[in-house]
Amino acid sequence: MPHLPDISGWTVALARRLLYAWVRTTVLPGRAGELGLDPARPVCYVLHGRHFSNLLVLLQETRRAGLPRPRAALAVGALRARRSFFFLERARRIAASAKERHGHSPLLVDMVKAAIADAAADVQIVPVTILWGRAPDKQDSILKALFSETWRAPGRLRQILAVLLHGRQVLVRFSAPLSLRDVLGDDRDEARALRKLSRVLRVHFRRQREIAIGPDLSHRNTQVDDLVEAPAVRAAIAAEAAAKQAPAAEAERRARAFALEIASDYTYGVVRAFEIFLTWLWTRLYDGVEVHNFDAVTRIAPGQGIVYLPCHRSHVDYLLLSYVVFRRGLTPPHIAAGENLDIPVVGPLLRRGGAFFLRRSFKGEPLYAAVFHEYLHRMISRGFPIEYFIEGGRSRSGRMLAPKAGILGMTVRSFLREHARPLVFVPVYLGYEKLIEGRAFLEEMQGKPKQGESLWGLLGAWRLLKREFGKVHVNFGEPLPLAEFLDRHRPGWAEAADPRADWVREAIRSAAEELAKRINAAAAVTPINLVAVALLATPKHTADAHALARQIGHCQAILRDAPYSPGAVPCASSAAEIVAYAERLGVVERLPHPLGDLLRVPASEAALLAYFRNNVLHLFALPALIACLLGHNRRLDARRMDEAVAGIYGLLRAELFLRWPPEALPDAMATAIAVLETRGLLRRAEDSGRLAAPEPNSQEFAELRLLGETIRPTLERHFLTLALLQRHGSGRVTRRALEEAGHLLAQRLALLYEFNAPEFSEKTLFAGVVGNLVEAGILREDEAGLLHFDERITVPAAHAELVLSAEVRQTIRRMAGETVASGG
Repeated sequence: MPHLPDISGWTVALARRLLYAWVRTTVLPGRAGELGLDPARPVCYVLHGRHFSNLLVLLQETRRAGLPRPRAALAVGALRARRSFFFLERARRIAASAKERHGHSPLLVDMVKAAIADAAADVQIVPVTILWGRAPDKQDSILKALFSETWRAPGRLRQILAVLLHGRQVLVRFSAPLSLRDVLGDDRDEARALRKLSRVLRVHFRRQREIAIGPDLSHRNTQVDDLVEAPAVRAAIAAEAAAKQAPAAEAERRARAFALEIASDYTYGVVRAFEIFLTWLWTRLYDGVEVHNFDAVTRIAPGQGIVYLPCHRSHVDYLLLSYVVFRRGLTPPHIAAGENLDIPVVGPLLRRGGAFFLRRSFKGEPLYAAVFHEYLHRMISRGFPIEYFIEGGRSRSGRMLAPKAGILGMTVRSFLREHARPLVFVPVYLGYEKLIEGRAFLEEMQGKPKQGESLWGLLGAWRLLKREFGKVHVNFGEPLPLAEFLDRHRPGWAEAADPRADWVREAIRSAAEELAKRINAAAAVTPINLVAVALLATPKHTADAHALARQIGHCQAILRDAPYSPGAVPCASSAAEIVAYAERLGVVERLPHPLGDLLRVPASEAALLAYFRNNVLHLFALPALIACLLGHNRRLDARRMDEAVAGIYGLLRAELFLRWPPEALPDAMATAIAVLETRGLLRRAEDSGRLAAPEPNSQEFAELRLLGETIRPTLERHFLTLALLQRHGSGRVTRRALEEAGHLLAQRLALLYEFNAPEFSEKTLFAGVVGNLVEAGILREDEAGLLHFDERITVPAAHAELVLSAEVRQTIRRMAGETVASGG
């Protein structure tokens, strides 16, 4: 018995006594007689885990129970062995030969030979299961959960830790004996008999472990080998070998390395440890985690695949959604994580918690792409829940980013390839009141390079536990069954579901847009969102306490009486409670004054508060646009208002992922106008329907202007882009150059006008504006990348002028002209 001490020596007796100074066991069955051993036939014990501690437990418990001793000699037919036990698990050393790793115990081989040679020979094989500690879900300690029994075979260090942590809770189960003669029957083939007996024992131990700790959900244990053998991967291996003129074995080795780099290693003990840790962490960081509309998930029929699609605001997102799902009794999703998170200590823990890793780009690695596509397809087709972020990266501005087609496209194509199991996308909105990465986001938007993730950076984050971050809201949106979406987009798709068909690309783009809209439609409004919307619109970000309460009241009335969507969650607190809460979190500060207290945003918080305004900007976009039009024009007839809103809405809809199609816009406008009229923020002539703002010196007019200010920076960005296009001329500027010029010009405007909103000049937002114009057909990009347009570009420009002051329009035109003249 290599690599284990000689069991006949006094050292074993000493080791057993030392071990049992700490170990306490529960033995099943309670009485030896219940095993039903035949005293006339020899007994041989079989242990699964090849560890000295397991052997010592077996020696002690057989001694206590008065059972035949494992140290006793064994006689089976002509066989005479020095001991009566063996390990089913073989050597797992790196240097072990294939024979050592996959062979059979020499004692088991000898017993089978003896039984075949002598028809009267028999032995009672008693499987003994030894489990160190309870199942992970019964652990209340992070360390104990991490080192509880799992499906992963423990190494020496892990086994030592298991003994130390779980030595007081050891379960020893002696199973009913198996007759070697009954198992072999009349089979005289030694190799076949060995395989049969080994299989019977493996199945037995597996069932015992399943009873104790649940089924094996580890991808590495069940999928990596199959993954490399998949036809698509084999084809990619052959192509790689041919392209690089390398041996096929080398290409296969790379494919296996890619599979291990990608695959999760789900371990229930780690998931349970995460649950314990996160329960503690959330109570330190947050005032609570509010979950809304989870029944949207529970209503999904069993057997359907689920893909969770949360918005991406923070690294906390990964942990938060999985925690919420797991705490409500569902299997936590396997998370697609960027390779930047696969760092020492953190990466292995995330992998064991269900994360699988992917590179930012597959370019130049067709073999990696083939392995990843196959891995994702197998998870989807087998019904594993998955989570990923369609935005790609975290939003630095607070807005929903334009969705990427990458992994979503792989998901759609996988479903087209095999769609026997229905697949449902579940959009999820995550709303924070303060952001852990807030300062870092601001620095990145101001031009500082993004800091990479590191273990030291994670350890440094512990100081955040001393700060308050308010509440977190998790709202589950309206699910999107993929088959139903495809039925609407491409009737009859299932009859010839070709993942490479031309129409699939457009279907993926439409699905991405629809899912982004559904995430936005599930917004949960917090007190901080409302304070941000109301206070950032004021001059110097300061307001009279009474006036601020009124403005918050207008915002709440819009959410209540003109709800953006059925799934959006409004804030039910009173205006006074909202302001007091914001004060407690340090978002606003109160300035006592004899004529009435003032509330202002501290200079250090203004830019961060813009992030939380942008979270919910889409909820107020339509009422704010109407307010902006009336605030600048005082009066507009119904037709002119409809034309202006429709002209500008096309741009806003694409940037903010607004949910109303053009045909639904009139009804949404009517509802918003009715609320503004009820609140006294506009007047409507009964005979003509003409809309008018309140009197200029009234409080209501000031409040109408403040509501319009909410959307003004977005409209200015649109007008700036259109002005640059007109100054350059058709076919004179590339898309990339236009985006860069807009970004730089907006930065200059922000510096000149002291905007406390760094996202005003964010390059991705200008890319979105240009993309929206291309999609709307107003711009056309030729093969050389130059942008062409006609007189239609003057239409949205004319509408934009209705909502901007003459001073701002003049400044933008002048700066746009200077930018073009300088070659920008």
